[in-house]
Amino acid sequence: MTSIDFKNKIPDYVTKVANRLIENGYEAYLVGGSIRDIITGKTPDDFDIATNAYPEQITKIFDKSIPTGAKFGTITVISEDAHGEKFDVEVTTYRSEADYVGGRWPSRVEFARSIDEDLSRRDFTINAIALNLDESNNFQIVDPFNGLEDINNKIIRAVGNPIDRFEEDGLRAVRACRLASQLNFTIEQATFDAIKQTLHVTKLVSIERFRDELLKLLYKSPKPSVGLRLLKESGILQLFIPELLEGVDVTQPEFHSNDVFEHSILTVDEAEDSIKLAALFHDIGKPRTISKDEKGTHFYGHDIAGAEITKEVMKRLKFPNIEIDRTVKLVRWHMFYYPSADWRKSEEEAKGAEHGWTDGAIRRLIQNVGGEEAIDDLLKLRIADQLSNKKYQFDQEELDAITRRIADVRAKEMALKISDLDITGNDLIENFDIPAGPIVGQTLKFLLEKVIDEPGLNKKVDLLILAKEYLTKNNFLTSH
Repeated sequence: MTSIDFKNKIPDYVTKVANRLIENGYEAYLVGGSIRDIITGKTPDDFDIATNAYPEQITKIFDKSIPTGAKFGTITVISEDAHGEKFDVEVTTYRSEADYVGGRWPSRVEFARSIDEDLSRRDFTINAIALNLDESNNFQIVDPFNGLEDINNKIIRAVGNPIDRFEEDGLRAVRACRLASQLNFTIEQATFDAIKQTLHVTKLVSIERFRDELLKLLYKSPKPSVGLRLLKESGILQLFIPELLEGVDVTQPEFHSNDVFEHSILTVDEAEDSIKLAALFHDIGKPRTISKDEKGTHFYGHDIAGAEITKEVMKRLKFPNIEIDRTVKLVRWHMFYYPSADWRKSEEEAKGAEHGWTDGAIRRLIQNVGGEEAIDDLLKLRIADQLSNKKYQFDQEELDAITRRIADVRAKEMALKISDLDITGNDLIENFDIPAGPIVGQTLKFLLEKVIDEPGLNKKVDLLILAKEYLTKNNFLTSH
């Protein structure tokens, strides 16, 4: 790829920023992952420009700019494309860094004089490439560390001394594994050895930073298992999610191909983005529930134990509560058993037979897992779980049986949560003169259970009758 080819792939809102810098007598280089992405045929998420202009000079040139990282020489410039759509472009002064603290941040930033000096502070050779955006210089490529060659050979290599790079910033070790997984590259041996030798620095990285890199690994990798194995082999996984490593060498029954850890990460490979976290954690409870008898190896209750462990891990990783709740429910219910033998019967034999579960049982499963969108994710998790095990013969017909039953029930009117009831807590307080508090909540839960089994009861008049019976039976009413 020639420098002109690069230029043609850069959006006009980026070249606009570069041209303004050049017109004002400064240099402008495209740097970082955008060059790597263009070479590997990917669409860059963002574009960064390095310049010899100082932050205060950058803000004078661009009215629409935000000093997001002025302390570190970075100004966010708001630029428009030909259609008037606005984009952020980060413009950063050439810099060198020193005296890193906390395994992450430099305590001292010094501005550098040249692009070469700026590139020397970067993490990996594939990210230490710059493209001169000055047309008079023929869009010259600057590649002092042979990053283009490493991209061609699909290698992740640290810039300079790898131990120095990882001691400066502990997150770089995690990023190396993520990039190798995302790009399908291998980590050069000296670089990988340095990761293992600097775990004391990686350990200092904030849990949120690790979590964000983990999510990028899961969502942006063609096969996340590649990166997850690297996190395991490097020792990084032990630092942040040791619970997953409990599954290493935990042998499963004869109808499984792999140990618990390997099965889990292969399930992630088969999973859609919406269930990747649930796929990663779905069997995390197996090592702590293992038992053996004359019939073989068992993991009774691993779904329940796994839900608790998943909750602990995700809280530690500081996931939002809504994501924790969603994932925990998928792990908790991924072992649901559907008695699907009916679809195996002939049409004559099936006449009048109960089709697996009652409507109420289907509604209760939908409620337990978190609603109609969640039940779709639960079925996707079941598919990924089965596809990841090469010894298991995937049975589409059996999956179709439960899918049809769920579709039948979803087509009918149903209440899955208290807010779906045709009655409110205020209705109970006004009609039965009971105080606001636990009694109201208990009564509404009772009514919801009744309506899940019999949706036709979800009428205010019927619910008031049921509520009165419940309150009287439990001695919550003194007169009524």
